[in-house]
Amino acid sequence: MRERIKEQPAPEIIEYLFKPGISNDMERSYATILAVNAAHVIMLMEEKIITRDVCQKILAVTKAMALAGKPEFEINYNLEDLYFNMEAYLIKAVGLEVGGQQHTGRSRNDMIATIIRMDSRDYFLKICSMVNGLRAALLAFAQEHASVVMSGYTHLQPSEPITMGHYFAAILYALDRDYQRIINAYGRLNICPLGSGAMASTSFKINRETTAQLLGFDDYMGNSLDGVASRDYVLEIEAAFGIMMNNLSRMAHDLYLWSTPEYGYIEVGGSVAACSSIMPQKKNPMTLEHIKAKAAHVEAFFVSAFSALKNTPFTHARDISCEAVSYYYPALKEVEAAVQLATVTIKTIKVNQEIMLERAKNNFCTVTELANYLVRYEGISFRAAHEVVAEIVAYMLEHKKSSEDISPEILAEIALNSLGLRTTLTKEQIANALNPVLNARAKDVAGGPAPREVEKQLVKLSALLARDQKELAAQTERVALAKIALQAKVDDIAGN
Repeated sequence: MRERIKEQPAPEIIEYLFKPGISNDMERSYATILAVNAAHVIMLMEEKIITRDVCQKILAVTKAMALAGKPEFEINYNLEDLYFNMEAYLIKAVGLEVGGQQHTGRSRNDMIATIIRMDSRDYFLKICSMVNGLRAALLAFAQEHASVVMSGYTHLQPSEPITMGHYFAAILYALDRDYQRIINAYGRLNICPLGSGAMASTSFKINRETTAQLLGFDDYMGNSLDGVASRDYVLEIEAAFGIMMNNLSRMAHDLYLWSTPEYGYIEVGGSVAACSSIMPQKKNPMTLEHIKAKAAHVEAFFVSAFSALKNTPFTHARDISCEAVSYYYPALKEVEAAVQLATVTIKTIKVNQEIMLERAKNNFCTVTELANYLVRYEGISFRAAHEVVAEIVAYMLEHKKSSEDISPEILAEIALNSLGLRTTLTKEQIANALNPVLNARAKDVAGGPAPREVEKQLVKLSALLARDQKELAAQTERVALAKIALQAKVDDIAGN
């Protein structure tokens, strides 16, 4: 294959380019290369570009190689890549005149573009299933804790009472948007470049629809240059997963804080915790730390791919086909790890309801509702009510008192001094306003934290998840059926 180039590859080329490339292809692309070869030669036979006898001989070797599961030949790194090694094995088995016809009407360029899409398609669908598994775990957790009252936070300061179900419904809505971005990229991933040739297609009358169908693609790429030049789907997928990872890192950060003794809201299970080599008391929530950090890796991999692609010619080149995608699979691996770690962690979390309720009673997160009561029952503006309650909070903190200690007398004195207002709120009304459970229950507008409203949100989120699971199962099945159909054709032509 290197007849134009008289010298053998330099040792450095083999060490830093060919060996790593072949190793990666051996790990994930061996079966995919064989599938692409099989689909291509079947199409060539059906279009009468090669004979059935030639196709049968090629497929017999292809089938045997697939059954072996790994190469049964010694890798020659001077041949540059795994495909050339596999082709050399085929030609040795059936001769140059037969084996040499396998590559009719195609190039490594469109082959590589097709193989990357097929390999990442399988991994992509697998991770999508895992994301839905995480959504299911979060949904179950939210349903179990739909009415558990806790302090909400803004700026990491207590804000207003919410429910834990409300918090996790928020996470689930974010993950729903994440999933829609991710799965939307599938339509641009699952299109077939095969038949694009080096970049200008081929003068052989191939049938691109046949190969696309045999390989489980929804369509073929409409322009041969675009077929070999484009890796924008890599950027899109990494970006979509990166946004999801960012959301997961934010959830992990909250859980991380809540697991500290100073909060004491949750405790992760021992199966997802780490010990200390010196401190006997430690139970470190290590999975949350990894989830947070892995978001950075995916962002970095996106930047790497983006930077490798920019200022490249819009055609095939190794910085496009190799370097731009060199961290694509590591990025997907980091996403897989974070999703699985989040799923197993959520399933182990113990919620300390009493602590959360006690904090909400005493950290002044309920006083906005006291201002609302002043608006309702005293007929003043909210801004005026806000001023009175803010002065009450300052007074209570100065005197080392909690929100539970607010009395009609304190309210009356401050309202009179601040606004000249004589208040009529009773002790019971003040207590109701400052009750975290009643406070959260009162916020039953659409999207609010009231348990019955949260239940509505969770019903909708459950329906969205069920829809996505059904559609993903159908997409996965279409790919699986294409593999079965291709194998059936191989068996029919090559023989059993």
